Amino acid sequence: MHDQPMAFLGQLYGRAPALLTDLYQLTMAYAHWHNGGHEREAVFHLFFRDAPFDNGFAIACGVETVLDYVERMRFEAADIDYLATLEDTAGNPLFARGFLDYLADLRFSVDIDAVPEGTAVFAHQPMLRVRGPILQAQLLETVLLNLMNFPTLVATKAARIAHAAGDDPVLDFGLRKAQGIDGGVSASRAAYIGGCAGTSNVLAGQLFGIPVSGTHAHGWVMAFDDEIDAFDAYADALPDNCIFLVDTYDTVQGVENAIRAGRRLRAAGHEMAGIRLDSGDLAELSRTARRMLDAAGFESTRIAASSSLDERVIADLRARGAPIVLWGVGTQLTTAQPDAALDGVYKLAAIRNDDGRWSYRMKLSDTPGKLTRPGVHQVRRFLDEEGAPVADLLFDEAAPETAWAGDTADGARAFDPDAPHRDLLQPALEGGARVAEAPVLAAVRGHARGEFAAFRARPDYPVLVDRYLDESTNALHAWLRERIERGAAAAPESEAREV
Repeated sequence: MHDQPMAFLGQLYGRAPALLTDLYQLTMAYAHWHNGGHEREAVFHLFFRDAPFDNGFAIACGVETVLDYVERMRFEAADIDYLATLEDTAGNPLFARGFLDYLADLRFSVDIDAVPEGTAVFAHQPMLRVRGPILQAQLLETVLLNLMNFPTLVATKAARIAHAAGDDPVLDFGLRKAQGIDGGVSASRAAYIGGCAGTSNVLAGQLFGIPVSGTHAHGWVMAFDDEIDAFDAYADALPDNCIFLVDTYDTVQGVENAIRAGRRLRAAGHEMAGIRLDSGDLAELSRTARRMLDAAGFESTRIAASSSLDERVIADLRARGAPIVLWGVGTQLTTAQPDAALDGVYKLAAIRNDDGRWSYRMKLSDTPGKLTRPGVHQVRRFLDEEGAPVADLLFDEAAPETAWAGDTADGARAFDPDAPHRDLLQPALEGGARVAEAPVLAAVRGHARGEFAAFRARPDYPVLVDRYLDESTNALHAWLRERIERGAAAAPESEAREV
């Protein structure tokens, strides 16, 4: 098993495919190169606008995959040959030969500051900050969102499910319902980080060292004339891996047959590990099964369930006293229902002027949630004397000074910048190379579980924006709106707030 969570793209394809992008990223890169501005330094932030599942926060996932991808990313000869075949609307080559030669020689040199994978992050707080030549930073937009949005969604869903299950293990059973190979592998890794104890996905087990689990399906039982023969045959082959699926025909009769097979196993020196329920009234059937197993002397045999489960169903079954102690969760987890996607975005926030100062940029919108904040962002998480989080403050790291104050619902709150804290964005790539080795996946999982528990218990946790950053945002917003109303919506340069 692997000790480190390597990016599965590189392992599956032997490389990080540079063409995993949208065409407009390449056309913008070409335009930057054509106009000679491709080396201008810029800062982009990757964040989400709304937390999924009404959870209040999300568990950042996909960070290590991003770092591995960017470090490996190259335009191979086959990529260049393909790009050379693209044409514009007039039938001419879309890209000049000089640009394609530039891409062939390109080695990414961006700096990426990232939150540690598994960290709890709130809306509009950057999970990644990318700084470097604007052509490179812009070109990464699509793939970084692809590698962060879905895993963050699934990790957050898994954390909610694991929280609902308490101390009971949750297994990822969703590969067959996943959106393709990449979706299945990404989901299994994210589910493990979020709190699942294992997966049925053998490829994910091989790639990431996630514990794999599974016994048999309905098709095994249906391959025999009698259910008891199916159980006995499976027990003969795998006597120490027997969790019998008992609902292929009649569930109560299936439990009886499992007990018969369990007695035969015990006589041979083995024990039946469990039974699995996959349909029907799980609360009532599990209580009936528990009574039958206990009466037959199988008090240690576990009852597993795997029928359209999610955090709400699990919480309800536990509240009803269902004696289920192992949960196999598939579709609802791997497809992150009911939320189809994380509302993650990647936005330019600052660009370097010729005089060396930052010129701030922001996106305007009539939808308030789609406005972006300019600046070079950092999130400071203040801690109490025991190291527990007490408040988050989003601030402009490039600002010459800051008031270290944010507004709460009940008024302003000031902070001592030297008070105990940790800054969430930490150097991860410098000049396109990793700063440190990837953490062991089990450690990432432990961090995520601790983060989820800590913030789940704090629904009123203060998430603030520094006054300086808000003032800067408001000033630039007003300036841009005035320009638009005057019919001159050119991007601000000298008049914009600069540092």
